[in-house]
Amino acid sequence: MILEIRGVVKLFDGFCALNRVGLGVEPGNIHAVIGPNGAGKTTLFNLISGMYDVTEGEILFKGVRVNHVKPHLRTRLGIGRTFQIVRLFGHMRVLENVMLGRHCRARTGLFGTVFRLSAGEPQEERATRENAMAWLEFVGLAQKAGQVASTLPHAEQRLVEIARALALDPELLLLDEPAAGMNRRETAELNALISRINQMGKTVLLIEHNMELVMDISHVVSVLNFGQKIAEGNPTEIRDDPAVIEAYLGRRR
Repeated sequence: MILEIRGVVKLFDGFCALNRVGLGVEPGNIHAVIGPNGAGKTTLFNLISGMYDVTEGEILFKGVRVNHVKPHLRTRLGIGRTFQIVRLFGHMRVLENVMLGRHCRARTGLFGTVFRLSAGEPQEERATRENAMAWLEFVGLAQKAGQVASTLPHAEQRLVEIARALALDPELLLLDEPAAGMNRRETAELNALISRINQMGKTVLLIEHNMELVMDISHVVSVLNFGQKIAEGNPTEIRDDPAVIEAYLGRRR
């Protein structure tokens, strides 16, 4: 397992957002987490990435317990993520946003990478720019590298965020509702992009409400409801699971 969630509990002022959730993600898989709004999906992502700490239980990445490990250190270990609400530096250019994703790998650090504060290491800066351009080309936005990020359409801003996460060179990529706000054409293009990311050897853990996308690309689907895991299996098994149909997909008529 590249990621193991063992009996995780998360309490917020007495409210139980996650109740003894267990999850295992195999390397090389696209693993989706689905469930109704408020089921605890984004809370789970925040625990994995280190934005929250668990109340009880363990999180292991590549066999190493990462409870209490800070988010930037988990990034260095190989966990990258995007967010449910796009979090770009809107006033900065697209290329600069993606370059920020590489800062944890660069000796010059965050501000030196983008604003050239370290004149003594132009080679590293150049390598960071080339890396960012390569990922922008990968997601189909190389021609937008010089634009201010806030001027891009919503779907393209999501692609910039994915490129920034990939610039970290993660082994595990967490995608939090990447298709939110996208039309059918954009979603189909995202589907193909996630498949290409996976074919590169990246493990993908995905939260998504678009069931067509989830069922098309996922190897394994886990279902949360009211903070508990109620089902897990391949897309066919999940599609036909009575508990999932009732809790998330709606009752059959």
